[in-house]
Amino acid sequence: MTAELSDVVRIARDLIRFDTTNYGGGRAKSEREAAEYVAAILTDLGLTPELYEAVPGRTNVHARIAGSDPTLPALILHGHLDVVPAIAEDWTHDPFSGHIDADGLLWGRGAVDMKGMDAMILAAVSEVLRAGEQPRRDIIITFFADEENGGVEGSTPVVAQRPDWFEGATEAISEVGGYSITVAGQRAYLLQVGEKALLWLRLSAKGRAGHGSGFHLDNAVTRLAEAVTALGRTAWPVTLTPTTEALLAEFQRLSGTTETDPDTLAALSGNAQGFIRSSLRTTTNPTGLEAGYKHNVIPDKAHALIDVRVLPGTEAQALTDIQRIVGDDIEIEVVVGEVGLEVPFAGDLVDTMVACIGEHDPGVPVIPYLLGGGTDNKALSSLGIAGYGFAPMRLPEGLDFTGMFHGVDERVPTDALEFGQHVLADLIRRY
Repeated sequence: MTAELSDVVRIARDLIRFDTTNYGGGRAKSEREAAEYVAAILTDLGLTPELYEAVPGRTNVHARIAGSDPTLPALILHGHLDVVPAIAEDWTHDPFSGHIDADGLLWGRGAVDMKGMDAMILAAVSEVLRAGEQPRRDIIITFFADEENGGVEGSTPVVAQRPDWFEGATEAISEVGGYSITVAGQRAYLLQVGEKALLWLRLSAKGRAGHGSGFHLDNAVTRLAEAVTALGRTAWPVTLTPTTEALLAEFQRLSGTTETDPDTLAALSGNAQGFIRSSLRTTTNPTGLEAGYKHNVIPDKAHALIDVRVLPGTEAQALTDIQRIVGDDIEIEVVVGEVGLEVPFAGDLVDTMVACIGEHDPGVPVIPYLLGGGTDNKALSSLGIAGYGFAPMRLPEGLDFTGMFHGVDERVPTDALEFGQHVLADLIRRY
């Protein structure tokens, strides 16, 4: 007989089965069915959800739980319903099947990023409300569309057009934080208190069109290739922020080392070191090329897509440096530009998040970190809302959790989702 699934696992499985693939550039499968599923759960809990589409088919969901103390500022719990593409033949299990294996792992696109956290939010709210409890402050629940495309058809227009959804809120919690890692053999939790700025660039090179057999020095493809190579090979220097200084100091303490090299310290986190190292410097990764239309025709223009993540407050200098690296004959277009964020690892909300982790996993340290990627907290920051990454999960040592963001065979332990549900429920009760 198959064991009955817990609420959080069932919801995560169901959400994975909605194919909400976001290909970027406005090409996406609609989030509407997933949004309606979420809205039905909220309705069953006695809430009054609202659906809103700034762009047809790109559905966002909102609901508010009234707190017992209206003088307290509201807290936002938010997630996104879209996922990046997945090629089924590359996966062990169909990425949209929500397969649960004998080891208790839930497989599928979005298990990690971020339908698992969406389910944790819904199950935590359900746990509190079905027990007849009321949070101290208003809890605002929001699920956005289009996060995987920078939120241009999701959180950005929602914040601009429906700021009433977030009235009275000063803080928000979302993805890519709160999970456990192993540092020098010891478990620790990362709490995300900032994220790098996002610059999606399109480089363009121009040349002279001609026959592919010719002696041709004015070649746009060659010019672009040289620029892309120069930028992709650039070793950007380590620059520490207050958050990354605190993180590395804690790595030193946990390991008992006197080592000071940031990359060496980052390596102490094992599978998580890629995430940690990306938070220490600017990154410029080529992600796409567009050029040519026939084998024997030299095109007069060529383009490249570059994913740039820079430390908060360094956006303008980064663009200046990139222009110098690629050369003045390369045109740079900012397709998407989003601010970087960094807030102190301090305050009542941080203290409560740390305490809730401590109650469910006693004696394990919680460490601040800066996310190398980005979340919808960027859009909310325009309303003066401080954002944190807190999707609490106790993970087994050896699971390459961070490597599964946008990766093949994305999967998450079901007991980690259950852990997260209970931690978030306690946070809702206590904060």
